[in-house]
Formats: sequence, C-alpha cells, structure tokens
Amino acid sequence: MINKDTQLCISLSGRPGNFGTRFHNYLYEKLGLNFIYKAFTTSDIEHAVKGARALGIRGCAVSMPFKESCIPFLDEISPSAQAIESVNTIVNNNGHLKAYNTDYIAIVKLIEKYQLDKNSSVLVQGSGGMAKAVVAAFKNSGFENVKIVARNPKTGRYLADLYGYQYLAELTEQVADILVNVTPIGMAGGEEEFDLAFPCAMIERASVAFDVVALPAETPFIRYAKEQHKLTISGAEVIVLQAVEQFELYTGLRPSEELIAEAAAFARSNG
Repeated sequence: MINKDTQLCISLSGRPGNFGTRFHNYLYEKLGLNFIYKAFTTSDIEHAVKGARALGIRGCAVSMPFKESCIPFLDEISPSAQAIESVNTIVNNNGHLKAYNTDYIAIVKLIEKYQLDKNSSVLVQGSGGMAKAVVAAFKNSGFENVKIVARNPKTGRYLADLYGYQYLAELTEQVADILVNVTPIGMAGGEEEFDLAFPCAMIERASVAFDVVALPAETPFIRYAKEQHKLTISGAEVIVLQAVEQFELYTGLRPSEELIAEAAAFARSNG
C-alpha cells in the first residue's frame, strides 16, 4: 500500500515507454519494497530536475533528449558520467543529486558477455548522449579501430576527436566487422520505424549487429542481421542491464538473475 513513507522513482524521457515502469514496480512488489516508479515527460528539464530535488524523489532515470541537458542542474557527477558528459541516472540523497551513467556499464558488460574481439573494426552510427556511452565503452574495452558516423558534424567530430577515432559524415561504401546503431532508426512509433539502420550490403559483410533501440526488441536492423546469420545484440538486453544497475543505486539491493529475468519478461509482456 502507498503511504507517506513510500519512495518515488521516476523517469524523464521525450517519449516515455512502459518498460522501466513495469520492470521496477515488478521488482519492488516481489521484494516487498516501499517504492513506486512512474514515467514522465517534460518540456522543462531544469524545473523537472529541481522538482525531483525539492520533492525528495529518490531516483530519476534520464532518457533522450535530456542526457546532456540535465547536467547543469546536478550537484555531483560520477567519474564515468563526467568522462562521457552524459547522464542516464540521478540519485537523490537528502537533496544532493548525484548522476551516473548505467548505459555505459551495460555496454561494457555486453561487450564482455559476447566476447567481442577488440581487434575488430567498429562503425558506430550516432553522436548523442547514448552514443557517448557506447563509444566510451568500446574505447575502454580496448577497441582502437572505430569510426563514428553522424548526421550532425559538430557532435560527430567532437565525439570522434574525444577518443581519437575517425568521423564520417555518411555511411557510403563503409565496411566494418561490428555495426552499432545508436540513433532512433527502427524505433517503434518513430518516423524511421520501418527503416534499416545500415544498408543491406554493410550488414551482410559485418559479423556483429548491435542495436541500442529497445522497442521493438527486434528492430528491422536486428531482424535482417538474424536472417543473415549474424551475431546480434539488441537494445532489449541493454535496457535490462542498465535498469538493474539503476535499481541497485536506488534501493541498495541487487535482485537475483532469476528475478531479473522474470521482471524483464513481465515488462515486455505489455510493452
């Protein structure tokens, strides 16, 4: 039962989804925690963050397009989030807002899980807040042959220069072992929902298809890569791993792998 001591956690996103809400609330209920989780959107990130502080909201997940714009309104940035200048998690400790990036942690763990070869060539498409987490994860995992393709030349070049990688303005005639999509291409409900993130020929010549888009779990990019018998890593895996890290930061507890799998299945069941 909700009462005066119930702790609230929220998410702030340009396009809120149900996954985080269902995932966290499922775990709260199963573990008997006096927490509740609710998704929000806003057109005023400054006052949304200040409101979280003023109202004692325990935790806040941050999604596109607020991962960078929220930073000026926070009190402390963890080293990993500071290094990549991107935040996806805020923890409120008695009015002190500390920021983290659990996207980065999730990407590093997936690189390890799938034993991706650090000598592989990598092509990352995108240059926003999530792309910063992805590129930093590949860099810190030992990958040196990385190219960044971005529509925005300013942010694309900046990100490439930050890690000593090459910037490309377009995908034309590129070849890479690992293709990583960190754009909204293929996202459910978006303008490019049914588009491939990379040309068919590039996917056919690659070994690994990695998409951070979580909804749908199988984007057109991932679907086509599976048809070509490529190793695929989906955004559905990213969203679960980063959500577990957030859950632990908010509550101080880490659920069992079995319970995490249950919560993920529940969260996906009614997307």
